[in-house]
Amino acid sequence: MNNRKLSAWLKGIIIGIGICGLIVYFVILPSIAASMRASYPEFSTRHWPWLIFLWGTALPCFAALIMGWMIAVNIGKDRSFSEKNARLLQRIAWLAAGDTAYFFLGNTVLLFLSMSHPGILLLSLLVCFAGVAVTVAAVCLSHLVYKAADLQEQSDLTI
Repeated sequence: MNNRKLSAWLKGIIIGIGICGLIVYFVILPSIAASMRASYPEFSTRHWPWLIFLWGTALPCFAALIMGWMIAVNIGKDRSFSEKNARLLQRIAWLAAGDTAYFFLGNTVLLFLSMSHPGILLLSLLVCFAGVAVTVAAVCLSHLVYKAADLQEQSDLTI
């Protein structure tokens, strides 16, 4: 598979993930929240705080998708191992770490405001674990891409 095909595949995957994210955040979550508000009127005061909190988690995710798109463009231009890609992966790692911290702290705050349940906080730890895994993977990839870019630059200078 050449770089253009790989870039096209990556862009397709990024578009698919973006569409799925839009559907989850702006169709599925509001419909679930509305049905829960209708089924449990005593929880209606928790509807908007939770929805706004969950929409806040979408922002770093979509920012990371934009950075992933830029990496795919660089791969298509045969610049897979560049310092720019390493920096983009580093930013993705920071976004994942920040989103994970926001998600955990937000769940904790909502729990202390009596707008959540301890079981929800425990389940959110699984999401936080996934966020930490993405952060570690992005940091490792950033380091490897930076090292590969350095080796490629040294190789280009010796030819």
